[in-house]
Amino acid sequence: MATFDPTQAQKQASHDSLNPPKLVEFMLQGWRAAAHGKTPRVAGSERFAERRRKLSALFPGELLVVPTGHEKVRANDTNYRFRPGSDFYYLTGNLEPDCVLLLVPTPAGHESWLFVEPNPGRSSPTFFTDRMKGELWVGPRLGVEQSRERYQVDRCLGLPELREQLAELCGAHRHRVLRGMDPDVDGLVQAQREADQKLGTALSEQRLLKDSFELRALQRAIDSTRRAFEDVVRELGGLRSEREVEGIFNKRARVEGNDVGYGTIAAAGANATILHWTRNDGAIKKGTLLLLDAGVEGNELYTADVTRTLPIGGRFTPAQREIYSLVLEAQRVAFREVRPGNDFMAPNRAAMVHLAHGLHALGILKAAPEEALADEHQFYKRYSLHNVSHMLGLDVHDCAQARAESYKYGKLEPGMVLTVEPGLYFQKDDLTVPARYRGIGVRIEDDVVVTAKGCRILTDAFPREVADVERWVARAGKRR
Repeated sequence: MATFDPTQAQKQASHDSLNPPKLVEFMLQGWRAAAHGKTPRVAGSERFAERRRKLSALFPGELLVVPTGHEKVRANDTNYRFRPGSDFYYLTGNLEPDCVLLLVPTPAGHESWLFVEPNPGRSSPTFFTDRMKGELWVGPRLGVEQSRERYQVDRCLGLPELREQLAELCGAHRHRVLRGMDPDVDGLVQAQREADQKLGTALSEQRLLKDSFELRALQRAIDSTRRAFEDVVRELGGLRSEREVEGIFNKRARVEGNDVGYGTIAAAGANATILHWTRNDGAIKKGTLLLLDAGVEGNELYTADVTRTLPIGGRFTPAQREIYSLVLEAQRVAFREVRPGNDFMAPNRAAMVHLAHGLHALGILKAAPEEALADEHQFYKRYSLHNVSHMLGLDVHDCAQARAESYKYGKLEPGMVLTVEPGLYFQKDDLTVPARYRGIGVRIEDDVVVTAKGCRILTDAFPREVADVERWVARAGKRR
């Protein structure tokens, strides 16, 4: 008779009981056979395939390795919610963790090989013993053949085959790996820093221009973000803490999208002078401002990035109105510079010129604007701190590995999506600032796409003008 050995190795947590063999035997019996109908293609499968073809053309005869990454530990055996690597998703549309895409060279270009977690169904006890991947723990997954059908790749293989396949393919071809996403893959393939870096750069630069599929996904995320802002504004009169603002916004992000695109910044009062204030543990007090910088990440993983600065109570004070109006006009000036052929920094330069003159007129910037704007001085940055634009897409700061000459010092082209977000921030203890302005932080941020003749403001439905913002807050307060 077999004897249950409680010391046997099983994938258990410290607080789990072990599974005796008789239980395992019982669990493997009496299940209805799985029905495998036709697996639907991922939406936009033709777009994903076209992106792989474009990448293939840049690296003829070379093996390209693009992993998505793993779940990350939050605390002990509790993980953060998984979010795929942006480049992997851009090429596949696949949302599952652990997967790896290989573009394998052929005489005609490349074949797409996708490595995924196999799904043995109820034929293996892992479906209930493996708390990381078992279906009764984390839900069903596609498996190998279903993944091939869904993602329309040339070959789909199980992840246990990856090590052997990589060894064979890397021995036969020059290869590049998207590094930093998967330590297991990084360890399997010898690093070639320059070659690997060029793969990441190529993907970032390919992502600079958004196609119509991506623009629709971005607009959906922006529309959800508008509804989330409405949720906050509707409740603003009754809120007491920044954490409540965060919770209200984030609820909409999870209901309508994948998540928030970045940590929600709900900064009230002087907290608005801290650029990336995400503690959100401050109080909301009437007569101060709420700077809400937040974006819904849609189910296609494209994120909005919007900031509005709202008067708590419904009306700007005279000092708040002065600063808000200055930032708003700087944004208008920047919008006019977003057009094909202009360099990426043109909107920033225009906005900073306007802010420097405005700060001087208000008595905040003592130096003459020309002196403050000189490259060797840049005194205006004490109060503005950041540039007005970054690329936007699958990442809130998108295309980060693109070369400077293609991005920061490059030319704007139709299809590029970027933010326009001037701001002014006056610290409570800044004695160079008149007392009436101290503790005021204002940022106004919109998302725009470069068009053939200029730009289109994707976030134009959000109130922006002083009177419109005041009506927005006041009207929402009456609806409570």
